[in-house]
Amino acid sequence: MDIVIDASAVLAVVVGEPERDRVVEVTTGHNLVGPGSIPWEIGNAFSAMLKQHRLGLEQARRGLTIFQSIPIRYLAVDLENAVSIAHANHLYAYDAYFLDCAARHAAPLLTLDRSLRRAAGKMGIHVLEV
Repeated sequence: MDIVIDASAVLAVVVGEPERDRVVEVTTGHNLVGPGSIPWEIGNAFSAMLKQHRLGLEQARRGLTIFQSIPIRYLAVDLENAVSIAHANHLYAYDAYFLDCAARHAAPLLTLDRSLRRAAGKMGIHVLEV
C-alpha cells in the first residue's frame, strides 16, 4: 500500500521524536510517497533548527543522511487542485500538496500536523493514527 507521508512524520523519524517508533511501525512494509517538495521542507526544517540552536551543523548533516536513506517516491502535484485545497482549508500550498497527492492517489495520509489531519478528514482522506 502507498502511504502519503508528510514532512512532520519524516522529521519525527529523522530527529528521534517520541512518535518515531510508531511512525516506523505504521509504515513498515508499505511504500512511502509524497510531493516532490518534501526535501525542501526537510532542508527548511533543519535550517530552522540550526537557527534556533536546537542542533549543530554536524547533527543536521547526520539527520540529512538519515533522511536521504528513507525510500520515498515523489509524486507530481496538481497545482491548481492544491491551491484550491489550500484556499478551502486555510492552509499553505505546501500542506495542500500532501492532500492533493493523497486524494488523487487514493492513499492514506500520515501526518503529525493537526490542521492537515483536520483538512484531510473534511476531504474524506483516511489519516493513519500515530
